[in-house]
Amino acid sequence: MSDPTARPSVFIVDDHQLFRSGVRAELGDGVDVVGDADEVAAAVELITERRPEVVLVDVHMPDGGGRAVIEAVAAVDPDIRFLAISVSDAAEDVISVIRAGARGYVTKTISGPELADAIRRVADGDAVFSPRLAGFVLDAFAGAEAPVVDPELDQLTNREREVLRLIARGYAYKEIARQLEISVKTVETHVSAVLRKLQLSSRHELTRWAADRRLT
Repeated sequence: MSDPTARPSVFIVDDHQLFRSGVRAELGDGVDVVGDADEVAAAVELITERRPEVVLVDVHMPDGGGRAVIEAVAAVDPDIRFLAISVSDAAEDVISVIRAGARGYVTKTISGPELADAIRRVADGDAVFSPRLAGFVLDAFAGAEAPVVDPELDQLTNREREVLRLIARGYAYKEIARQLEISVKTVETHVSAVLRKLQLSSRHELTRWAADRRLT
């Protein structure tokens, strides 16, 4: 997209309808929104069909989240660019989606005009990051000691990492369910998956594991 007056085509992926509607309204006429989706499989299908210039993708969703969308689409259409957006500014989240192929990462505190500008820049081939996040990426890809992706942590889905972090902070299952807008049973399922993947046997061990890696 070399013409500064051109509107980049954008596809929005987020599992909250209210957020998708809000983004559409905030972007206004600055971009051409060609569709949206609320889960990974539908997103991949529609993105490969409509071929937008930029996909604005939420990091934390079920079934692998933004990273799963990026990897699946990139495998069949490497020309599509991705801008990740999240409430999280955790280093491991940023690095995970950048390694998957995202061209940028911004947080949901971004304003509408700033987001439209970020989308245009990504469409033009730039890498775009919220100021605090750029250092994470520079450190990771310069081979600095930190932050790096822990091989054990990297096997967890984004949602499992969210649950892990809240467990480590001492949240009860009901509090986690309320904060993440999921059921208590789903929280229990995620905790079980995390324990299995990390080969831990209790919530106490899980909390200690997270504390050792400064995930709290």
